[in-house]
Amino acid sequence: MAVYTHLGAEDLARLMEHYDVGRLVSFKGIAEGVSNSNWLLETTQGRFILTMYERRIETADLPFFLGLLDHLSAGGCPVPRTIHDRDGAAWRMVDGKAVALIEFLPGLSPSAPTPGQARAVGSALAQIHLAARDFPQSRTSTLEPGDTLDILKQCGAAALGTIDPDLPPILETGEAIVHEWPRALPRSIIHSDLFPDNVLMLGDRVTGMIDFYFACTGSMAYDLAVTHAAWCFDGTGARCDRALGRALIEGYETLRPLGHDERAALPLLAEGACLRFIASRAQDWLDTPDDALVHRKDPMDFVRRLEFYRASGQSAFA
Repeated sequence: MAVYTHLGAEDLARLMEHYDVGRLVSFKGIAEGVSNSNWLLETTQGRFILTMYERRIETADLPFFLGLLDHLSAGGCPVPRTIHDRDGAAWRMVDGKAVALIEFLPGLSPSAPTPGQARAVGSALAQIHLAARDFPQSRTSTLEPGDTLDILKQCGAAALGTIDPDLPPILETGEAIVHEWPRALPRSIIHSDLFPDNVLMLGDRVTGMIDFYFACTGSMAYDLAVTHAAWCFDGTGARCDRALGRALIEGYETLRPLGHDERAALPLLAEGACLRFIASRAQDWLDTPDDALVHRKDPMDFVRRLEFYRASGQSAFA
């Protein structure tokens, strides 16, 4: 379970006293995720999500992340708004760690996405790209291919080999991706982590896009490539469902058609997306304590995706 810090009922009840959300009725930890502690809270006024920021997220970035949620929500995007406390603050400190209360949205994350769902997600992704163009803040990505290659180098070939003997060659592949990376594609604020578990749906309707804590200023086509890699493969990355990929891109282009340069760059952008998740999964695999209630994710699932994009080129998106 992704609850690194344990807060009791009394702790959470005291925290809720700082918000106009009623009295705490019940709570439970949320198992998904590996970077933060999360709870589902029910109060006398409704349901909310409480997040305690544990890893990879700097408190200095919270005005960007939480302000972005409010901006997109106000713009009609299916995004949860931040619940501000009685002093107007978007987050508070508890035991030296920042916490934020977020609106709860209905819906379920699809475990076996359909083309209809992929089309809806593509459209919703384009919607946030367009709505974020006038967001007044920016954030530099810390997960460019060079950054993620550095993570893999810091892990070291020997340690990577303890995860899987076929993993160390990714270092050489990463060098090629960094060398070829496009740097002049159209930009906006991007989600950059839109896996199915970060989307809530009722049928084919997107009711919530969540977990914007990797959002940054970046290439919109890269965000689409990340989503393609996240949605269009089986769990091991061994098989790509091309129908899902076509639906995703079709949905995106109903609101924002891709430029020629963006479409041409999609295979390389997808390789870079895979490199990023290989690096984060490898780092988590090596760094997560043995007694943490977190399921380690296999970086080889994204090595297989990367190999597919490299072998298929443009046909991966046809």
